[in-house]
Amino acid sequence: MGIKSDRWIRRMAEEHGMIAPFEPGQVRKIDGKRVISYGTSSYGYDVRCSHEFKIFTNINSVIVDPKDFDENSFVDVQQDVCIIPPNSFALARTVEYFRIPRDVLVVCLGKSTYARCGIIVNVTPLEPEWDGHVTLEFSNTTPLPAKIYAHEGVAQMLFLGADEVCETSYKDRGGKYQGQTGVTLPKA
Repeated sequence: MGIKSDRWIRRMAEEHGMIAPFEPGQVRKIDGKRVISYGTSSYGYDVRCSHEFKIFTNINSVIVDPKDFDENSFVDVQQDVCIIPPNSFALARTVEYFRIPRDVLVVCLGKSTYARCGIIVNVTPLEPEWDGHVTLEFSNTTPLPAKIYAHEGVAQMLFLGADEVCETSYKDRGGKYQGQTGVTLPKA
């Protein structure tokens, strides 16, 4: 298994629609203003989060249960900056829509800009033949409110090519998060 290069990422995005919208290079400024970088890097792709956020709140004092998740545990906001309360978390989605090839697994790592501020990004691997907007989980591990900037880089996707094509893909299994759009909550 090997990691895929910038050339491979560009080719797969441009010729096969693997990432849309797609940025072939690294964007560091918009209209002369610095942004947290996004786009194609040497061996990965830095994704942006959209302006749709679900911010966790415990206003109803419910138990967090992945098998029976209460949607009222989140406040929905649409804005260019998300403020995550101390020791809490928020969900967002990528601007980019992904279509993962059958012989590839994608792993997501948080960007150091956020990690150095105590903000952790978590995403489970994107399995072979999965497609959709990626739901991003942001944990604020600090005792202070933390900012997430929409339409700027938040995490890097690393594409790992398989030595052998899998027998059963995510699509073959009818995975429950296949084709997701928008911020998707847990499904039992």
